[in-house]
Amino acid sequence: MSANLEAKKAIVEEIKAKISASKSVVLANYNKLTVSEVTELRNRFKAASSEYKVYKNTLVRKAFDELGVKDFDADLNGTTAIVFCPDETTACSIFAKAVKENPALEEKIVPKSAYVSGAYVDAAGIKKLAAIPSREVLIAKMLGCLQAPIANLAYVLNSIAQSK
Repeated sequence: MSANLEAKKAIVEEIKAKISASKSVVLANYNKLTVSEVTELRNRFKAASSEYKVYKNTLVRKAFDELGVKDFDADLNGTTAIVFCPDETTACSIFAKAVKENPALEEKIVPKSAYVSGAYVDAAGIKKLAAIPSREVLIAKMLGCLQAPIANLAYVLNSIAQSK
């Protein structure tokens, strides 16, 4: 076999490993992004323990096919960036936050679809995932809700004790 074919097989295996290790994989169209914009996006994803990569669509399609996922064939056309993320919502949130902070990116980077916990998610689903707060925020809200009745009881008992 040729060295080129072996290199492509190695890349497909690398992509398969990254897909399997990630809880979410987001595909996005990155048309006309500048180098500084791509660098900023890569840094945001890196800070969130995610990886922003660009592979050939045919190699990504082959990796998904070998994993038994056929839903992405239509999405793997044109310029496609792939984000491998260790949780379900962070990648979607980072895309939404980047567009919100810099409206010029709205036309340049458009999420196409995602592979979240073994299921296909379309562009509308990505917007819904982006609206979900992170795990840490949800835990903080839950703890606040659990702590509020106890704090209110302590406040009332303290008020009664001080009024006498």
